[in-house]
Amino acid sequence: MAASVGTTPGGTTPAAMTPVGASPELEKDVDFQEHEKILSPDFLSVDQITEMLAEDVDGVQQKLEKFLNFKNLQTCLKEAILLDYYVSGFLWARGMDFSIIQYSKFMTLLDMLLHNLRTLRMSLEDSLKWLGEVMAEIGPSHSQKNEAWNIFDVKQANAIIDYLKVSLFQHYKLYEFLFYSPREEIVIGTEQVIEIVKPSGCLFPDPLEEGISFDIYSTFIEPPPTLDTEMKGLDQEQGAVESQPEADTSDTDLLAGFTIEDVKSVLDQVTDDVLISIQTEINEKLQIQEEAFNARIEKLKKA
Repeated sequence: MAASVGTTPGGTTPAAMTPVGASPELEKDVDFQEHEKILSPDFLSVDQITEMLAEDVDGVQQKLEKFLNFKNLQTCLKEAILLDYYVSGFLWARGMDFSIIQYSKFMTLLDMLLHNLRTLRMSLEDSLKWLGEVMAEIGPSHSQKNEAWNIFDVKQANAIIDYLKVSLFQHYKLYEFLFYSPREEIVIGTEQVIEIVKPSGCLFPDPLEEGISFDIYSTFIEPPPTLDTEMKGLDQEQGAVESQPEADTSDTDLLAGFTIEDVKSVLDQVTDDVLISIQTEINEKLQIQEEAFNARIEKLKKA
């Protein structure tokens, strides 16, 4: 029994065992089955590719967004970068006029390169080696046994490698950072508690008092007085009636029962009392100062 080895994405796996001395047709069928395993399963189905070929740039983006089940493009940078990666690859392939099978294998190639980077953590050197192995299987080769296996010709294979150089390999470190480096969630929104006007019985709330004149507010908007406000108004009216007699008595002339002579005599008496007290106070202060000066003079004489 002899075992043939087929190259698959991510390494080499032993193919099915074939008996020694088997017919060339049987060996050819086994090799073809192994070749079919390259870049399988397909990243996009034939129907999906056909749908996108009928769309413009925006339509392709919307279709891939749906096929990839990206829900957070507006807030997730990772999803936006991956969608741009696949959309750019598909649009480039459309410019190359690929066939449906070429579209399928090329898009699967793009996905497998990211898969190797994301899950297997392939370095740039390993990814380049893996790409060389895959292109040797699906591209032109001098050692191939069947020309029907040539999915891409020499010109297309070189164009694919050149495209991958500028689209993925040139930014390989950035894609590594995208998959491996944890990122903090940035708060782009905040919650605020806002106090609102209490709902009223009418359909629309009352306007702000500051926005209208007092006359309009008191005439058309001010709510009718309640029982408490009416009682307060009655109390205020009764208080005004009771205070009115006091005001009347305060307005009467208090000097109506006195003559001019009586008023003069009272004023003279008050004035004399005030002047006498002032004069007494002044005399006491002068006496104190005089005694102080006399004491100083005596001290000077003794000195």
